[in-house]
Amino acid sequence: MNLFVSKLSLCCVTFDFTDPSKNIADKDVKRKTLVELVDFVACGSMRFSEPAILAMCRMCAINLFRVFPPNYRANGVVVASGGENDDDDPMFDPAWPHLQLVYELLLKFISSSCLDAKVAKKYIDHSFISKLLELFDSEDPRERDSLKTILHRVYGKFMVHRPFIRKSINNIFYQFVIETEKHNGIAELLEIFGSVISGFALPLKEEHKIFLWRVLIPLHKPKSLGVYFQQLSFCITQFLEKEPKLASIVISGLLKYWPVTNSQKEVMFLGELEEILEGISMVEFQRIMVPLFLRLGCCINSLHFQVKLLH
Repeated sequence: MNLFVSKLSLCCVTFDFTDPSKNIADKDVKRKTLVELVDFVACGSMRFSEPAILAMCRMCAINLFRVFPPNYRANGVVVASGGENDDDDPMFDPAWPHLQLVYELLLKFISSSCLDAKVAKKYIDHSFISKLLELFDSEDPRERDSLKTILHRVYGKFMVHRPFIRKSINNIFYQFVIETEKHNGIAELLEIFGSVISGFALPLKEEHKIFLWRVLIPLHKPKSLGVYFQQLSFCITQFLEKEPKLASIVISGLLKYWPVTNSQKEVMFLGELEEILEGISMVEFQRIMVPLFLRLGCCINSLHFQVKLLH
């Protein structure tokens, strides 16, 4: 275990990856050391001591918790993503070959049966989790995907941190909807919440219903809805499967944020509405019947052919 800690210390040295010609030999030594560490953790031969847990968290913090570099395109190639301008195209971090190994190591470490959560929670604490959550704003989709898997494992392993994780993600959503409308990781965070919602006990707690009304439904408002619409719809569906009588509340929310001047968003709203109406009870339907038909009447008169067809 002492050798494990020593190798983790070696990996605390960081390099400049924007210049591929710098520190080539040192970078290779670090890469090979990280690969050795990943293999060691994966074999699960012995329990991790407290100094080893501390060393692991320190190494991950030094390598991962950083200010993001300026926008970067690998080899100058722009990857098409269906956006209207370059700002919509994904950016790839030149340090990813090393970052990927650090993320893989952290994932295997958290998932390991050799890690005692009671000891590790002192180091994988609120501060560590907050720093992980900040990384979800990374421009690199590969990094966000790794973070999504890791945070999901953290949520599963450290029950004591679950309320904090939910609250922290809520705050990111609040800031996105109310203040900035700019964040790269909304889709990934919603995907995590989709799994979280499926684990909610019945009857649903009031705090979970408040989350639906104050967070999920207002997430229909931003212009960038299309980027995370699939994940948002899944979260809504999970809530309605848990408690079908929430359908009228969801529809009322959709009507409140209805995109009257954006036909593309309107098509998305109509698709979600159709899905909700398929499972709604007559009692819930009658509660929203009048405003719903008023809105559908406006859709019938829409100049956009898809909106007309979907009404």
